[in-house]
Amino acid sequence: MGSAGLEQTKARSHINCAQPATRTWQRKFDDEGKKIELFSMTMNDMISIIPMVLKGLMINADQRGKGRDILYDPFRKWMDNCYRGLPLGGLGSGSIGRSYRGYFQHFQIFPALYEEKPILANQFSAFVSRPNGKSYSTVLAAPTADALKESIRQLLDLGTGSLRRKTVLIMPCSQDLGQFMMVNLTLKSRSPAVRYHQSSLTTYKESSLPVAVFTFTVQNSGSTPADVTLLYTWANSVGGRSELTGNHTNSKMMEHDGVHGVLLHHRTADGHPPVTFAIACQETEDVRVTDCPFFTMGSSDSGDFTAKDMWEEIKQHGSFSETRTSKEPRASKPGLSIGVAVAATTTVPAGGTRVVSFALSWSCPEVKFPDGKTYHRRYTKFCGLDRDAAAESLAHDALLEHMDWESKIEEWQRPILQDKRLPEWYPVALFNELYYLVAGGTIWTDGRPPKMSVASSGTGTEPFSLDVFRADLQGTPVVDGVLSEMTSVTEDLHSAAAFGATLLADGEENVGQFLYLEAMEYHMWNTYDVHFYASFALLSLFPELELSLQRDFARAVLLHDPRPMRTLNGKTVPRKVLGSVPHDVGLNDPWFELNAYMIHDPSRWKDLNPKFVLQVYRGVVATGNVAFARAAWPAVYLAMAYMDQFDRDRDGMIENEGRPDQTYDLWSVSGVSAYTGGIWVAALQAAAAMARIVGDGDAECCFRARHLRAKRVYDDELWNGTYFNYDNSGGKTSSSIQADQLAGQWYGHVCGLEPVVEEEKARSALGTVLDYNVMRVKGGTVGAVNGMRPDGTIDMSSTQSKEIWPGTTYAVAAGMIHEGMLEAAFRTAKGAHDASWSKDGFGYAFQTPEAWTAEGGYRGLHYMRPLSIWAMQWALSPPELHKDLGPGASPGDASVGQEKVREGGEHAEAAGGSAAQGIPPGSLPYSPAGGAPGMTPPALHDAGRINLSVDWIEVPARLLALLECSSSFFLKDPV
Repeated sequence: MGSAGLEQTKARSHINCAQPATRTWQRKFDDEGKKIELFSMTMNDMISIIPMVLKGLMINADQRGKGRDILYDPFRKWMDNCYRGLPLGGLGSGSIGRSYRGYFQHFQIFPALYEEKPILANQFSAFVSRPNGKSYSTVLAAPTADALKESIRQLLDLGTGSLRRKTVLIMPCSQDLGQFMMVNLTLKSRSPAVRYHQSSLTTYKESSLPVAVFTFTVQNSGSTPADVTLLYTWANSVGGRSELTGNHTNSKMMEHDGVHGVLLHHRTADGHPPVTFAIACQETEDVRVTDCPFFTMGSSDSGDFTAKDMWEEIKQHGSFSETRTSKEPRASKPGLSIGVAVAATTTVPAGGTRVVSFALSWSCPEVKFPDGKTYHRRYTKFCGLDRDAAAESLAHDALLEHMDWESKIEEWQRPILQDKRLPEWYPVALFNELYYLVAGGTIWTDGRPPKMSVASSGTGTEPFSLDVFRADLQGTPVVDGVLSEMTSVTEDLHSAAAFGATLLADGEENVGQFLYLEAMEYHMWNTYDVHFYASFALLSLFPELELSLQRDFARAVLLHDPRPMRTLNGKTVPRKVLGSVPHDVGLNDPWFELNAYMIHDPSRWKDLNPKFVLQVYRGVVATGNVAFARAAWPAVYLAMAYMDQFDRDRDGMIENEGRPDQTYDLWSVSGVSAYTGGIWVAALQAAAAMARIVGDGDAECCFRARHLRAKRVYDDELWNGTYFNYDNSGGKTSSSIQADQLAGQWYGHVCGLEPVVEEEKARSALGTVLDYNVMRVKGGTVGAVNGMRPDGTIDMSSTQSKEIWPGTTYAVAAGMIHEGMLEAAFRTAKGAHDASWSKDGFGYAFQTPEAWTAEGGYRGLHYMRPLSIWAMQWALSPPELHKDLGPGASPGDASVGQEKVREGGEHAEAAGGSAAQGIPPGSLPYSPAGGAPGMTPPALHDAGRINLSVDWIEVPARLLALLECSSSFFLKDPV
């Protein structure tokens, strides 16, 4: 690095240790914090939950016996401390956490596998000597953590010295501010998780990189020069038992552009792909860099260069001697751990400053799932598949380019951090909740088909293509798209996968596929009912990635998987039903085996399909992508048609079935409900707007007519003069005050649609939520409880009705902002922030759970839904919406839609299948616009051949014929 570059680095990296930024999350690094506590169950909770847990244990035993991952392990004990910090790395490339107390922990390199415990050899250390002969050394870790301190002392012969330090965090950067023997140390870490810039897609490269940079600013406040050595040590380990399995090796990096470093080649265990780490430092005119490519962490009797030898070398000489560390590295022995070290040595004059940067990278190009399929991560498109070369280039390039990340991060965050209208706590929660996009088990693939294990081939893995599934709607009726897409399915059995890349139009870039877990404890990829809330972060920061995820679900709607699945309520159901939106894209074989969720049959849920329609439409108007609208329209139409079965009385409104058939899956609801009903009303309007964009006039007219009918029902059945009742069943909890009662109204505002309810009623209902659900529970300091009774007590009818969900709290606050209730919104959201992020809260910073009770007991650590705080930012700074898109629909007529209903019924009746039985008048089948009855294959005359696990769903004869052609969809043995 030249002098000009060095000066720029100094200028950008300089931090006033006495006056850190005010809008950050701060902790003293010796802060012991508090232990987090699991929620306690009442007897009613046990009666409702324990039977499901017992059934789940039986399923877990069966899955483990088959070598598969399990959805939830009730016996897994998670670390109960609050010592979390920022995750390192970009999105979807694996992540490593760094605690505010200075140690590296929470390794998440492999799918659905978390290694929480810190690896104690992974540390930064500082050595200072003065001309008077005095020298000091210390590990930059919490001095009061006795177990950690003793372990490091045994390992490294920890010297004397004291360090006063605090950590300042704002995602994706952290700053460690410390004073050490008249030397002020500032350590700033950066990861390349930067937001998308409208002008280019470059951040879709940077934000996928598995690398982090640590920049020390060393200020000498003494009156004499200080010789300072900064030491970075790293163990050849990914956490877990593979550290001691042996046969791991290390090697030196090739020096280039002054960058020196070491590679660690880790073989892993339990069938996981190998990993290569790199740690490196850039030498400058003021900084000398040396390295130690091999030391053992064991007894010196072995004759190896040990950790204590390495530490003593630095204490005595301030750097590593080539002759002392040049022994040929060899593979580690079983039971013995090995590590590496990089040392940066500089002399800091009295009153002077030096800047030193280290890099950490890790490369695990392959993502392997239990059922045998292997994918390549997104960053391999730019770094290649050679993991050693990738790790080396990642570390090298990061040291040269990290200041560009810094400028982009500052450009992105500055307007919000400097907005004086916002309360001080808000940016802290807004940016730091983004930790989950990195540490939420995130996987970002290169968008290519997987390699798949083929037992009979003898070759282990073979590639296959999924390029046969492409919709071409040019010159054909838009609603005919589902038929043309189904035809293409017959070309390749592997097309029975939710691969949305096949819906890309010519010229659209494939940015890859994205997965993240519902929670650290709940192993399901892309849980859709929760993504409804969390998706605002992706759409706001990485819109093309959000559209990619939605394409996957559009593809999934058109799939039918008849394989039997056992639910925890004792039923055997098809894994995925045609027309239904899956709860998730699976666990052991994502995109191919959907619906890992097993509590209830997800095909009976009432909120998944309308949530899909709303999210797709929101993506269309937010990005202005008409090609996306056209590609998704067949799935949107079919998803709406599927829901018709749940409108029992044909009044336009769907009804819940007296079970927990929506995102509140332990809280039963019956009849017309505030939550699902409102989402349905908004979805009908969104479907009509989508129909107009793609030019389907008849569908637009049909959906608009139904929207008006459903809207009237919603208001007539649920409004009680103050708020909207939980449901209209007249049950014991029907009059409960649900915090999330206006979810449909909120999403309607988000999409630029007409309100579901009148403004006065919305403000009254949300005012009631503020009064009851927020302020009457711990004075508003813990967020909004899900359910309250009109008498001011918490609704105790279910586990979930009495919980506070921070993600829902942020969503309710976003709804308040849309209604002009800004003060109420911040008062509501502040409770969620204080409970999770404040020093006096429950200790959930960087591990925000799905829920906590009023007393603070958690359920579901590291949860997806709190990303919904980005819905507040959406409401505060609404993006431009592109509603005038496409050709526009020709004027339609509701009678045409009714004619389609009649024709569709005739087609299904001709098929003779049981799916045609019991269809109420006014159903909404998916039949070709103006199409004539198709020929019915004789095989379809056998009743029961197509089992969609619903009382009825209209499937036109032409569609049945196409299903007959594909064994991927055809159900030969009805469940």
